[in-house]
Amino acid sequence: MQDPVDRSRRRFIFQTGVGLLAAASMPAWVRAMEMHGMPKLTPNRASPAFKPDVEIELAARQGSISILPGQATRVQHYTAKLLSGPKDTLTELPSCYLGPIIRLQKGQKVRIHFRNDLMEPTITHWHGLHVPALMDGHPMYIIDPGETFVYEFEVINRASLNIYHPHPHEITAKQVYYGLAGGLIINDEEEARLELPSGEYEIPIVLQDRRFNAQNQLIYGPHMHDRMMGFYGDRILVNGQPNAEFEVASRAYRLRFLNGSNARIYKLGWSDGTPVTVIGVDGGLLESPETFPYVMLAPGERLDVWADFSGRPKGTELTMRSLPFSGVLPMMAEHMGGRGGRGGMGGMMGGMGMMGAMALPVGSDYPLFKIRVTRETGESPKLPSRLSKIDRYTLDDVANPSKPVPIAISESPMAMLLNGRSYAFDDIQPFERIPLDTVQLMEIFHTSGGGHGMGHGMRGRMMGMMGGHGSDAQPEGQGMGGMGMRGGMGMMFSMAHPIHLHGDQFQIISRTVAVERADSYATVKDGLVSSGWKDTVLVMPGETVRMIKPFHHFKGVFMYHCHNLEHEDMGMMRDFLIE
Repeated sequence: MQDPVDRSRRRFIFQTGVGLLAAASMPAWVRAMEMHGMPKLTPNRASPAFKPDVEIELAARQGSISILPGQATRVQHYTAKLLSGPKDTLTELPSCYLGPIIRLQKGQKVRIHFRNDLMEPTITHWHGLHVPALMDGHPMYIIDPGETFVYEFEVINRASLNIYHPHPHEITAKQVYYGLAGGLIINDEEEARLELPSGEYEIPIVLQDRRFNAQNQLIYGPHMHDRMMGFYGDRILVNGQPNAEFEVASRAYRLRFLNGSNARIYKLGWSDGTPVTVIGVDGGLLESPETFPYVMLAPGERLDVWADFSGRPKGTELTMRSLPFSGVLPMMAEHMGGRGGRGGMGGMMGGMGMMGAMALPVGSDYPLFKIRVTRETGESPKLPSRLSKIDRYTLDDVANPSKPVPIAISESPMAMLLNGRSYAFDDIQPFERIPLDTVQLMEIFHTSGGGHGMGHGMRGRMMGMMGGHGSDAQPEGQGMGGMGMRGGMGMMFSMAHPIHLHGDQFQIISRTVAVERADSYATVKDGLVSSGWKDTVLVMPGETVRMIKPFHHFKGVFMYHCHNLEHEDMGMMRDFLIE
């Protein structure tokens, strides 16, 4: 795909790898002028050479909608209009602030005219889609109010549920919280042959938590403790509505779960103890169905669940709950009230004690939605024993079997960092430069909380790569953001992070956890789905996750970051340069 011929000189500089490296060699005063925050680029325009199969107008704008009884709630939301393409491309969720579900077919060429009708900058990211760097929604491409950015890409993903949401630097969390998010479903021939439940028997379930004031307006004003923990609501919304109920027939359904919360992690389990049957994750169908006593779902993750209500009599009610668990918040936060109660160290953490007053403490037991059987039927599809073919990678396929690409998580009272650094646009490190068309071994680990993941010489490599021995590659004053706090106080700040990688999806090959974290890990480990293709993975404190990720098709800058959106806005975000 060619860039528009009339793009600005600055766009040319910043969207090519050569330009990034050239910019990095400029004098400091030139870089300061060019790179104060994010560069302002000319919005991408439609290419006359691109012939779309689907064309959509998409807008982000202000609005209001009835969520709670009484006064309408002011929101930000996506609206869409189909200009050309199959008539079922857009599906509105009833009485919902969320954007319409966009349904695309693998192989389609898609053009989306995205207009910013907000009163602040924004840009849209296609979470889960593998598209060119220019089309990925990197924060460098933010557009001002009144501007339009044109996306053009071919759908190369397999069948899957993905997300579209804003990605402007430092205000992503706020825009998502106020309503800017939607689901994007890809279909393909492999999935169609299975004849899985569809139409009214395929139910999207977007989970979000929100806080409202007495006038039914959304509350969002994160203080430092909210930024460190993530912003949590006291009310669960499903598809934008409270107290959700679904009426079903006594047959099999396909439930498409999407965690659209800013920070909340869910432990999904049926109220009667029925096992949860998973048929797909972020990147689509598994090879075969897998059964779990419960499943964990972190922000940005998706789950495809087979729910069979066959044999249940009319009038049966069943509740999907978030079940009790521990270990996702820092130890001191849990002790002080993250799961109820409040302890010492109050002076040190200040307002963190507010979590104890939450109606929905993190890791507590609460209902998400109710299923009510209202119709009996003897007809129902059978669960396929084989779902899809996945080509599995092994260490023999990677270019770096003895030197995994690191993603080091570090926490401190004032900073959440990846690889010891806060986000800066022009700060790509040597190990973040990846050759195109290679397959890479990657390792996500915590630099505090036991150090289990720092084996294989990893701690030494990280100290060298991130300036731990006096290297001038490390930004002044950032230090290791908790690297020196391993054990002791470092462990007290360690928490769970959902790590999202843009571009190609990855395969998890191993998960290990430090011995001192084993007890809390035991409350979630049986619900961690590690099969199939993923783009977001929940990394628990003291845990090391190894995965294999291809870097195919597209050169350019692609992000990786924490999908606790407050953490992302704090700078827990980095870039890979694919070259």
